[in-house]
Amino acid sequence: MGTTISTIRSNSNPNNLNKTLFLLSQKTNYCTAATRSNLNSNSNSISNGSNRLLQTIILVRDPGVSIVPVLDQWITEGNNIKPSDLQRLIRALRTRKRYSHALQLSEWGSTNNFCRDSSVSHAVQLDLIGAVRGIDAAESYFSNLTDTEKDERTYGALLSRYTREGLVDKSLSLMQTMKEIGFASRPLAYINLMYLYSNTDQSEKILDVLSEMKKSGIPPDNSSYRICINSCGERSDFNNMEKLLEDMERQPNITMDWTTYNTAISHYIKGNQKEKALVVLKKMEKINKEANGYSHLISHYAKLGHKDEVMRLWGIQKLRKKQDNTDYIMMLGTLVTLGELQESEKVLKEWESSCYIFDFRVPNALYMGLCSKGLTEKAETMLKNMIDTGKTPIPNSWVIICCGYVDMENMEKASKCMKEALAVAENSSGWKPHPKLISSILHWLGEKGEIADVEAFVTSLRSVIPVNKEMYHALIKANKRVGKGVDEIIKRMKYDKLEPDEETQRILSSEADETE
Repeated sequence: MGTTISTIRSNSNPNNLNKTLFLLSQKTNYCTAATRSNLNSNSNSISNGSNRLLQTIILVRDPGVSIVPVLDQWITEGNNIKPSDLQRLIRALRTRKRYSHALQLSEWGSTNNFCRDSSVSHAVQLDLIGAVRGIDAAESYFSNLTDTEKDERTYGALLSRYTREGLVDKSLSLMQTMKEIGFASRPLAYINLMYLYSNTDQSEKILDVLSEMKKSGIPPDNSSYRICINSCGERSDFNNMEKLLEDMERQPNITMDWTTYNTAISHYIKGNQKEKALVVLKKMEKINKEANGYSHLISHYAKLGHKDEVMRLWGIQKLRKKQDNTDYIMMLGTLVTLGELQESEKVLKEWESSCYIFDFRVPNALYMGLCSKGLTEKAETMLKNMIDTGKTPIPNSWVIICCGYVDMENMEKASKCMKEALAVAENSSGWKPHPKLISSILHWLGEKGEIADVEAFVTSLRSVIPVNKEMYHALIKANKRVGKGVDEIIKRMKYDKLEPDEETQRILSSEADETE
């Protein structure tokens, strides 16, 4: 049928400021209260007043809408902003990839003398100009800086823009200039070149950059080594990858981190280097101090088929922190990978008894595993039992079961499950069924389904996706199959601005031949 379980695996005086927001809201959409309360840790070090300003700026989601009125209103109301807070606000916006608003804030700060005239400020502004207005504008800004304003940071910002754009000649020329004037004394410039070669399909040159760093007396840092290790892994150069790890471990200025080991392990597993992967896994666990690291360890051991290690690390992770829904989704997926479905059911029951927020994505991980093993009926029974407790599933819960039945070529049950998914779709804004899955069901309904069932399915389907010819083709097939006329269906089709095409004529012709 073309759609399988793997397809499924495929958010002062505040009143005057509020008035300004209302005016802006005529041009843009705003985030929900949940988004406002979910500001990330970048704002934690900002003063309370400036944090309120950040929250206000975050509400202006359309990059085409200027935040300058909000900033001007902020000052009009008697507020002030320290240069340090301004830089933190800009950093917070950059982290969110809100480059246009970050640039507006930076330029507004410069115009109103809220920015320190420093190389850091110039480097940040150059980078933002490049991101928003393009490389020509960034070069123009750089050219207009005085000699005293051009230092290693500003040169580095321009180099970073060149490498992100994949401008090889300009990158190498600027790097040579930086070396000549002594502005390539830190790893960052060389890291930019590594990214350049990685992004321009010249990854074999990355190790040469590392050698050049060492010859220039610049000790490589964690990021430098990690890029090189990843490059070797992607090219299955496991000998050099192993040498890099050993070299990195010997460096007095390097503190090994679990993410570097994690990168190497992923490549070893992908390259079927199981023994080497196990050696590095032990090293990773020894230095790991983070709960997220344990999730990666568990995943790696699962891929290697080591159930005992998976369960041991799961126990350690549970001791280190309260497990959330994401942890349970990861663990259920891991146990499914191992084929430990009985153990998966135990973990699901553990989650049900301890979860604060019910999330159907958690049991979905188990349903998917059961369906992939051909146990679709069991998955459906478990879903129905969950519904009987008063829980309303998300559409994808039923879609997973539907795909399982498609894989089993039981299209009657598959169509019933998709009907259930459509019935709860109104609770999942923006949800759309997979086109191939819908095509499979419409084809079967046209060939085998009762007319009333086809009509009901098409009616439900129209509530989540635009009407299309496939829907009408299923209706035509079903009606012709029992000898009913289709003139009214053709009229409805034209009313929906869908003109009959060659496929429509073929269906009409073939059915007519069969009737004769």
